[in-house]
Amino acid sequence: MKTIPWALCALMGTTATTAMAGGVDRSGQPIGILFEKGNYAELSFGIIKPSVSGTDVASYDTGSVAGDHNLPGIALKYELNDAWSFAVIYDQAYGADISYPTALDGGSPVLGGTRAKVDSSGITALARYKFDENFSIHGGVRASKASGAVTLAGAAYSVLSGYDVTFDDDWALGYVVGAAYERPDIALRVAITYFSKVKHKFDTVEQFPTNPYLGPFSGASMNSVTQVNTPQAVNIDAQTGIAADTLLFGSIRWVDWSEFLIDPEGLVATSGGGLVALEDTTTYTLGVGRRFNDNWSGSVFVSYEPDGDPLISPLAPTNGYKGIGLAAVYTQDNMKVTMGVRYLDLGDGKPETGTPDTARAQMSDNHAVALGLKVGFTF
Repeated sequence: MKTIPWALCALMGTTATTAMAGGVDRSGQPIGILFEKGNYAELSFGIIKPSVSGTDVASYDTGSVAGDHNLPGIALKYELNDAWSFAVIYDQAYGADISYPTALDGGSPVLGGTRAKVDSSGITALARYKFDENFSIHGGVRASKASGAVTLAGAAYSVLSGYDVTFDDDWALGYVVGAAYERPDIALRVAITYFSKVKHKFDTVEQFPTNPYLGPFSGASMNSVTQVNTPQAVNIDAQTGIAADTLLFGSIRWVDWSEFLIDPEGLVATSGGGLVALEDTTTYTLGVGRRFNDNWSGSVFVSYEPDGDPLISPLAPTNGYKGIGLAAVYTQDNMKVTMGVRYLDLGDGKPETGTPDTARAQMSDNHAVALGLKVGFTF
């Protein structure tokens, strides 16, 4: 049975497999390049265009709160011999770009002015060892850089409206470990990969609004160090041939978002809580791929992330999703071009600020579109 290129199944790995998972998960941390044949290099670019808005408790429109974001990627795999291969992968696994228009700009007086900008990038170095044609193990290290800035504004934040915090760039290390089982005769592969959490320690500057109810923190600027753990995650990727030139594929990704806490020292001292409180997410993808001829392959796939608690963070204002995607792969000599598009129906949520746990808005009828292009070369 001819196998369909792995890129056909892992297409959206660099174009937002989990585009809105947990509100911050972007790339899905793909490792599919490890299973490419021979030596291989690829460049990729994706863009996610979300449309997220709602109505606050005062019946004002929030306006569009989520910005577009780009996902560049690069990866290289080198096959040392029949047993050993190595790969280096650059991606942007996590990020956020949220900004609520102010009331003066036609937005919400309840949440207007609230903003969150989180940037990250990572370099993963992996090695794979094949015991035979069936069993292999893989693992390595991941270097992660992250930074961010958050502003809390609007009536929902009461005396903390106007609070601002920035987190300077920080590099930290984690690890990756996994294993795979394959049956080349039926195009079967099952791979499981564990990504450890990465412990960042950010130099932090907090600026408090001037308000007598904040006591000694009124108008204060405070420097500290904030530890933030980007979450551990598990990816399970599978594929199997179901007919000549036809492949069934799927994936499951679990992310430990409940351990992703951002607790600046001053904010915790004044409010008793931190910036975000997210739930763990599990994201499912299932699809079918088909090779049409020597040059063209295509696939269709669906994805699903169950809704969680309807009360969500204003900094991550979506709650699960349902999605459908289409992909095409063009192969010519040693070049492979992968193209894809994906539509996500984002789940409804009710932003709350923890003072107390009461909905401050209703976000509904939202969606996102992801587009991706990947060019790979065998050498």
